[in-house]
Amino acid sequence: MRVAVLAAIVVLVGGLAAAAFVLRVGGSMVDFEVYRTAGARAAAGEPLYRATDGHYQFKYFPVTAFVFVPLAAVPAAAAKATWFAVSLGALVGLVALSVRELPHRVLPVPLLVGAALLTLGKFYARELLLGQINLLFALLVVAGLMLLTRRRDGGAGVAFAAAAILKPYAVAFLPYLVGARRFRAAAACGMLLAAALAAPGLAYGAAGNVELLREWWQTVTSSTPPLLTNPDNVSIAAMYAKWIGPGAAADAVALATGVAFVAAFGVVVRLRDPAVAQPEYLEVALLLTLVVLLAPQGWDYVLLVSTPAVLLLVNALPRIGRPLQILTVACLAAVGLTTYDIMGRAAYGRFMALSITTCLYAVLVGLIVHLRMRRVA
Repeated sequence: MRVAVLAAIVVLVGGLAAAAFVLRVGGSMVDFEVYRTAGARAAAGEPLYRATDGHYQFKYFPVTAFVFVPLAAVPAAAAKATWFAVSLGALVGLVALSVRELPHRVLPVPLLVGAALLTLGKFYARELLLGQINLLFALLVVAGLMLLTRRRDGGAGVAFAAAAILKPYAVAFLPYLVGARRFRAAAACGMLLAAALAAPGLAYGAAGNVELLREWWQTVTSSTPPLLTNPDNVSIAAMYAKWIGPGAAADAVALATGVAFVAAFGVVVRLRDPAVAQPEYLEVALLLTLVVLLAPQGWDYVLLVSTPAVLLLVNALPRIGRPLQILTVACLAAVGLTTYDIMGRAAYGRFMALSITTCLYAVLVGLIVHLRMRRVA
């Protein structure tokens, strides 16, 4: 009976996903076209970073373009369908693996999954509609976390490096591994990253690869300032740029706040309690959330990578006081229920212009730090 029910659920979900792709998603996926274009350029040995691409510039490491060479070689419709299936599988894998690895799980799985979907569902949907890469990136990080907790450090380092190949954010896990004294994982991560950064030299030549890396850095840095006041940017830098205007003052306060967040993360790692099982879960979940807030181009839907952090907070509700329970639920509800359809154009626009999502996540970060200070996780 259970097998039949599971099969029916799989068929139903598969049918709904196929309908969503045909009716809505397949006609969009504008960000996926950036990856395909980069893949085609890499296959032809052409420049990857072009100002003429406007808002849809390729902003990833040169090696990332080669990941998409196979999808650039097939018709657009087939490539989109393939990428949608990969992304949907990554979504299922991200939630399932985050729940499975959750230490001290006290709440039922359906409740945890429901909480993740209610809080982050709008981000998951936006990710699939754009054809973005964040679900696969987050799944690789959580896979690295799983391997860390099983003391398979070589594999963990490879997983974190693979995540960085997809998104430069994951480079932040290399110093974390060193600070956590997981030197074998750090070595594996560093060696694979170095090899990946050098690999495009096989196609472009050593000098050409150096030029690609220079162009990548210039593209990222030059495209950042105009995006800081974009309503959908939830980074700390964007928050201050919206509040006090772009400039030196906003940059200075953003830097100070970022340093404070990094220092708080360092305290979290130092406060590890040997009696707490799988302390890596909280640390990786926190760092995965922080990278979105610290990166100047942190779009709101990228917060889907906070899936482990949301599950951690929800699972900890029975073990914290009533005031913190109310604060946690209120913040998660505010993140999940603040949508354009519910709030309306004017209210939602004001909500995003004030960077309230960033403020909510700052509170959630504080709650995660509190869990570690109280030895809850």
